[in-house]
Amino acid sequence: MTTTVQPLGTDAVAAMIGISPMTLRIWRVHGKGPTFTKLGDAKQAGVVYFEADVLAWLEQRKFNSTSAYSPHGRTSSKVQNLASSGASA
Repeated sequence: MTTTVQPLGTDAVAAMIGISPMTLRIWRVHGKGPTFTKLGDAKQAGVVYFEADVLAWLEQRKFNSTSAYSPHGRTSSKVQNLASSGASA
């Protein structure tokens, strides 16, 4: 059985993650949000998203506490993860 991967538009992804389409467009300009695919070389070329990329981005945004996503919490987590892996910070 073949599975067809359907691209998602900005409106669909925005609804999926609970933000406005305009916020998603702004995030895209600033390099934030889920990975997208540009459909051409022109500045005006459309973009699409793929569900797997959106879900992966959401997975990376999971935290166990509010302090885990603060600048200090991220640094501490990174140092802690590097220490447990034997790598140096």
